[in-house]
Amino acid sequence: MPYSADRLSPTTNSVLLAPWAFTVKGLVRATAQNPALQCCKKARRVAKKAVMSEPLIDVKRISKQVVDSTGSLTILHDIDFQLRARESVAIVGASGSGKSTLLAILAGLDVPSSGTVVVAGVDIFKLDEDARAGLRAQQMGFVFQSFQLLGNLTALENVMLPLELMGRSDARAAATAMLQRVGLGERLRHYPKVLSGGEQQRVALARAFVVRPAVLLADEPTGSLDFATGEKVMALMFELNREAGTTLVLVTHDRGIAARCDRQLLIEAGRLVSTSAPSVAQAPSATA
Repeated sequence: MPYSADRLSPTTNSVLLAPWAFTVKGLVRATAQNPALQCCKKARRVAKKAVMSEPLIDVKRISKQVVDSTGSLTILHDIDFQLRARESVAIVGASGSGKSTLLAILAGLDVPSSGTVVVAGVDIFKLDEDARAGLRAQQMGFVFQSFQLLGNLTALENVMLPLELMGRSDARAAATAMLQRVGLGERLRHYPKVLSGGEQQRVALARAFVVRPAVLLADEPTGSLDFATGEKVMALMFELNREAGTTLVLVTHDRGIAARCDRQLLIEAGRLVSTSAPSVAQAPSATA
């Protein structure tokens, strides 16, 4: 039975809604106290050495069941695939098919009922929660449908935040350069409430790419934007992705967006039913 698309698994960590809020505690504790964080450093080294012929992410027979007032629900059933370094993959399917839950499991934000995910040689479900937070901070960037910017921080401060959590001394300079790269050099001191939807999503892209992640996870990144703005944002995202050499995992209902990726994974009722390599060319780059 497919799981309702309007909610993730009940066990999904709230970091999905505020990724940087969780990593404050996770990074500090994991770095200072948890030897398992050494796995994150290993993963960073492996990711840098990864080539197209080697899997960067190995999803091994992932299943997810939950129990609620209606009984037992099967969200995902025996999902198995690999992603290679620099590959772009779209996860497509109808609402309720399990796409967002799968993305949460790839990030270690939700825990599967069975199976596991190996990222750059590290089995992420053998790590505790703090170590997984450290792994996310070092390896992953996130782009969400609802932007997830912190309203009390300026555009510059939002992009600086993950760098500061990593202890980067060049946080301000790097964040400024990335915002200039996405065309927001004149909006550094503006708060999210005075930015358009397209501008907010560009801030979110800058925040995701500024840490140079090995993997970018994007969940319906144009879902809150009009068609024209969404097209421009997606063109920018693919352009940044090519520049950074990031492995892109994109959840979308839009088959046009999915066709820009190297592969499409079709999920139906929690099952991976097909994988395909579209031939549609990527759209030209633009800014929103």
